[in-house]
Amino acid sequence: MYYFHRQRYLDKLVESRGNGLVKIVTGGRRCGKSFLLFDIFHNYLVKHGVHENHIIELSLDDRKNRSLRNPDMLLEYIDKKTSADGSTYYVVLDEVQLVDDFVEVLLSLMHTRYLDVYVSGSNSKFLSKDVVTEFRGRGDEIRVWPLSFMEYYEVIGGDRSIAWNEYYTFGGLPQVVQFESATKKMEYLVNLYELTYLHDVIERNHLRNPDGLRQLTQILASAVGTSTNPKRISNTFQSVEGISIIGKTIKEYIDYLQDAFLIEEAQRYDVKGRKYIGTENKYYFSDLGLRAAALNFRQQEETHIMENIIYNELRSRGYRVDVGLVETWERNEQGRNVRKRLEVDFVVNHGPERVYIQSAFRMSTSEKESQEQRPLSGINDNFRKMIVVGDNIMRKVNEKGIVTMSLFDFLLDHNSVSSLFGK
Repeated sequence: MYYFHRQRYLDKLVESRGNGLVKIVTGGRRCGKSFLLFDIFHNYLVKHGVHENHIIELSLDDRKNRSLRNPDMLLEYIDKKTSADGSTYYVVLDEVQLVDDFVEVLLSLMHTRYLDVYVSGSNSKFLSKDVVTEFRGRGDEIRVWPLSFMEYYEVIGGDRSIAWNEYYTFGGLPQVVQFESATKKMEYLVNLYELTYLHDVIERNHLRNPDGLRQLTQILASAVGTSTNPKRISNTFQSVEGISIIGKTIKEYIDYLQDAFLIEEAQRYDVKGRKYIGTENKYYFSDLGLRAAALNFRQQEETHIMENIIYNELRSRGYRVDVGLVETWERNEQGRNVRKRLEVDFVVNHGPERVYIQSAFRMSTSEKESQEQRPLSGINDNFRKMIVVGDNIMRKVNEKGIVTMSLFDFLLDHNSVSSLFGK
């Protein structure tokens, strides 16, 4: 049995402890939210002097607690478990979105001074306009991702190449790692994808065309990291499947998949113009095992998977990530200057600071190295630039200040990006 400490998320919970805000732990199903709260954080509290009877924990998706989905009964239950003795009680509610009027419940709990409240949920209903309005300045979101490669490898150990193959094939959901055989891993992921993720999206949004949602997910999984938009996807449905689904419906389906934390959207950003370009975006899967399940494990292009994993790593470290577009002028074969639009894989933002990152699966020749450097060289600001290479290479910095490092060095060093900020 493998035990994953999830230290980065525990640190965030500890940092937020007693801050007067509702700690809202979000993330996809089975990514480890419940274990983080009920085991890791619970053990931390007890170890640091909190009595067990001062920790009130409820899994609201448990059939035994169905009656407590009634808001008044839940508040009454919590009230009976506490006393105004001046000490702090820690209230931990898992899948709180199942409670009717849960926003009002949380606001009510916030009015009780001796309560420190932690809640979790598996869809971004927490982030809807109504909740943002209600909790403006009063909620503290902590997003939990599946295991990063560093979290995975620190526990699994062994040959890094073997660990990498397992990780990019089956993803980082903690339960998947517990299965020994590939067959068991695949069965778990397919069932989770079909019976939990898709079923939840279809049921919650009352979809009348579940096959359309399933096919859309497969299209996004097949073209992960490729620029697209709802209109283009609609045309794909028409030309390949012979199905007519309008762009507006495609956009709604994409929003539903994001609400379920199955995919994330990276917007295109004009680096020189300093503005977002709304014509096309990229989509990445929050877990590569679920992406593989959507495709029945038929498409495992390591190049695109590596890009997806780098994106997830950056997001799990708390950075905002866009896709960059750089316009440059180059001479063609006729000696004329022509305008070129080059893509920067990731524009990584942290407050006012920024780092530009290229993902290069192989960079074995000087021509390939020059090709990867071109978009970065076309950026004239002073922010740092990096190329992450799948090859096992030594870290280096060229005369233009572009840092090149191996994929493993990037993934296994939590400071591989933060060390470049402010330089």
